[in-house]
Amino acid sequence: MTDDSVSDRAILGRRSFLFTAAALAAAAPVLTEGTMAEARLRSQMRGVLPDDAVIINANENPLGPCKAALDAITAIAPSGGRYDRSGILEKFTNEYAKQQGVTPDSVAVYAGSSEPLHYMALAYTSPTRSFVTADPSYESPAAAATVAGAKTIRVPLTAGFAHDVKAMVAADPNAGLIYICNPNNPTGTITPREDILWALDNKPKGAILLVDEAYIHLSDEQSVVDQVAAGKDIVVLRTFSKIYGMAGIRCGVALGRPDLLGKLQAYYQNQMPVTSVAAAYASITDPELIPIRKKIIGDNRRETLAWLKASGYAVVGSPKSNCFMIQTDRDAHSVIAGMVGEKVYIGRVWPVWPKAVRISVGTADDMAKFRVAFKKVMDAPPVKTAALDMDMYAPKTTSGAIFLS
Repeated sequence: MTDDSVSDRAILGRRSFLFTAAALAAAAPVLTEGTMAEARLRSQMRGVLPDDAVIINANENPLGPCKAALDAITAIAPSGGRYDRSGILEKFTNEYAKQQGVTPDSVAVYAGSSEPLHYMALAYTSPTRSFVTADPSYESPAAAATVAGAKTIRVPLTAGFAHDVKAMVAADPNAGLIYICNPNNPTGTITPREDILWALDNKPKGAILLVDEAYIHLSDEQSVVDQVAAGKDIVVLRTFSKIYGMAGIRCGVALGRPDLLGKLQAYYQNQMPVTSVAAAYASITDPELIPIRKKIIGDNRRETLAWLKASGYAVVGSPKSNCFMIQTDRDAHSVIAGMVGEKVYIGRVWPVWPKAVRISVGTADDMAKFRVAFKKVMDAPPVKTAALDMDMYAPKTTSGAIFLS
């Protein structure tokens, strides 16, 4: 037997062990904004979406990829019959690490940030290590924690709609993962950097702080990625689905100490599509992308929020992202159903706030149509919601728990 064959068998043996240890958990579906929005759309469409439908339900960026990203996809597409032979992943990883002030081995690239979000919950929670999250916040990691057999502890937001970090840290001395989405999804509100740093310094021993910065570039808030460079017990997630307009192209990044990121490999580590990596690299090397898009989306958000407040509607907090919530004083499903009748498709409902709806920020034209439709729906009596029962469409874990209201 050759040395090479012995080496190959050893590698396969390790891979088999990892697969056996994580197979059932990793097989659980990864919930994303896209899958949850699609579940709702299937119940609402009653056929094909109309050509003039307004789709503001999944926190997508209607501006799409920048021109440089589109050009990069076109250029590399003929090489799509091969795996990455040009080294584009290494090139992207090195440049992204340089921009964020971390080492390349502190960067792991995935097809969107939902994958590392899911795998973090699988890796760092268990029947003896709980998952702590805000309520409301993004639901996907709680679904994964349930698969891991962990208890999920939901902590209400503060009166100012930030994460209540002191209550979250005190929630369980045996917490495995504390999740902070900043800006928060669904509220679009900010948790101050100093609060997150306090949580990092005061969290239970052995717990990992998971900070989801999917929307950070849409706000003026300072990132906490410098804490990764400092070697702290923190993993920061970023996505190219929001400001970079690549939700359908799929690219995301986890930043953390190499030993923290290494635990995710037991669950999944696939080849990245060369097209998405090329588009991501082109996007981060475009210095005008973030400021231009932040202004466009911010202007559309501010104009809509000003109209809502002037019209007497109750906006939740001070949103700084590409989504916001409105308390409607009626069953949220009835509002959603009414908006469907106007061909405007808005976001889902969080059980803790059954009368609140989430709105994604679209184009200026999208938001103008939203304003007209929303006023019409709110001026009318609530519609019946029996035809919009979402439970049957909700993604479920193997335990049967529902994570889409």
